[in-house]
Amino acid sequence: MSESTEVQVRTGVEGDLQALTDLCNHYIRETATTFDLEPLSPEQRRPWLLSHPEDGPHRLLVACGKKPDGSNGLLGYATSSPFRPKAAYSTSVETSVYCAPDAGGRGVGTLLYAALFEALRGEDLHRAYAGITQPNEASVRLHTRFGFRPLGVHREVGRKFGRYWDVAWYEKELA
Repeated sequence: MSESTEVQVRTGVEGDLQALTDLCNHYIRETATTFDLEPLSPEQRRPWLLSHPEDGPHRLLVACGKKPDGSNGLLGYATSSPFRPKAAYSTSVETSVYCAPDAGGRGVGTLLYAALFEALRGEDLHRAYAGITQPNEASVRLHTRFGFRPLGVHREVGRKFGRYWDVAWYEKELA
């Protein structure tokens, strides 16, 4: 994984907003990975960015580095977000990782999750959850590698591109 040594993982900042929005919009337009249906503007995405501060249980980490075309840019991001809004859920987070289409197979997702779970060490967290739209073998492999185990499947829970999609749920102990 020599290319991964050229990748920097750091906290996401305001200056990343356009690149983060562009990456998110790729997944909105091209995949069922996210159930958003309409592309977002950077202004629509700003509250999401601001809800992930530099410290605490809700983080946004970005991976930046050399792209296959030789330019430098955003290769992916990982987040830990509130699992549910009620106070009793505060020790649970939902995690996500998204890689740029041209960053697949370079270990970017692995670097992001390793950094995310290291950053969360010591936070008052008990469990992490991940919902993976099916099929998505790469995401299942990544989550399994990081100790997530399957909980169950919500069948046909989302409709996008004229069809229904299943979401498999995974859980990881953090404490």
